[in-house]
Amino acid sequence: MGIIRGLLNKIKTKFWTHYALRKVKQKGVNIKVNGPTYFTNKTVLGNNTHFNGFKVIGSGLCRIGDNFHSGSGCIVMTHYHNYESGSKIPYDNSYIVKDVEIGDNVWFGLNVIVLPGVKIGEGCVVQAGSVVVSDLPPLSIAGGHPAKVFKYRNEERYFDLKNEKKFF
Repeated sequence: MGIIRGLLNKIKTKFWTHYALRKVKQKGVNIKVNGPTYFTNKTVLGNNTHFNGFKVIGSGLCRIGDNFHSGSGCIVMTHYHNYESGSKIPYDNSYIVKDVEIGDNVWFGLNVIVLPGVKIGEGCVVQAGSVVVSDLPPLSIAGGHPAKVFKYRNEERYFDLKNEKKFF
């Protein structure tokens, strides 16, 4: 039974990787998609990225750096409804577009949501269930709703591993 399960997982990964990458604007190498993942034609993916169920929504640019990993159920939004200067209440059919940038070596837990205009710095870890509404500095570990930085990675250890090219 284990051999069959392993084969089915490989087929599923090949399918989702092919399906997800058909629309992206630009992609690196060694991209692996293990579950339902949807990108826009304004998505740019770095090298060695791994997605376990991810969705990019909106008409803005979404740039994801090298060595990115995500849990399932993650969403990145690059636009939102125009509720301030629109022609109708509560909003009209126009959008405010804001790009999202996710740095190298970032890890998202399950069900992370990133709102438009956010920049997530290199080496960040975002806890499961977090809603990122503002920028996160490099090497920060953040969580909650809204996501708040509560700790930083060990900088010396991080850069030692990076320089040794020890990526998962």
